[in-house]
Amino acid sequence: MGRRLVPLTLDNLQDLPRRCRTCVFWELDPVSGEAAVKAGTPALEKEAWISSVLLDWGSCGRVVYVDEAPVGFVLYAPPAYVPRSTAFPTSPVSPDAVQLMTAFIVPGYQGQGLGRVMVQTVAKDLLRRGFKAIEAFGDARWKEPACVLPAEHLLAVGFKTVRPHLTYPRMRLELRTTLSWKEDVEMALDRLLGAVQKEPALRPL
Repeated sequence: MGRRLVPLTLDNLQDLPRRCRTCVFWELDPVSGEAAVKAGTPALEKEAWISSVLLDWGSCGRVVYVDEAPVGFVLYAPPAYVPRSTAFPTSPVSPDAVQLMTAFIVPGYQGQGLGRVMVQTVAKDLLRRGFKAIEAFGDARWKEPACVLPAEHLLAVGFKTVRPHLTYPRMRLELRTTLSWKEDVEMALDRLLGAVQKEPALRPL
């Protein structure tokens, strides 16, 4: 099973699930978001948001492919680019953190560790860019796929609660804690490559 994570751009935006391509829950404040839905322009607003963040800040998402089929995605950006974040009772996101906005894996591919791989990939990107942490608003009463991630899932991939709330706790993942994940992966790769790249035995002609 070949899997790869590719930066989100306007070119592969169509590989997101349809309802996510036309969702501007995080990208606009509540009033503007409602206006966009009424005007029938949320897809255009989503494109404009991604384009703006890519130009101003850089990569803000990853799309996950398994055997070339898109099976999931993750979106993230500094809180200044995420107007909806200020509407949460546990805001604001810490100034040294990037907000993990939302993520999704299609049914049939869940429970295979892709969620953790996505978080590791985001962490590696942000470490390289000088950030200290990822923060997210969790949904402690999560029942079905939505724009706010289940708090239980965030805990499972390494986040810790920094501001408790009955419904929307704010959670944080210190990027330095992911360094051990990176080292584990690199050690495993070294062992694997060491096993397949031994010096070939010389054979007599």
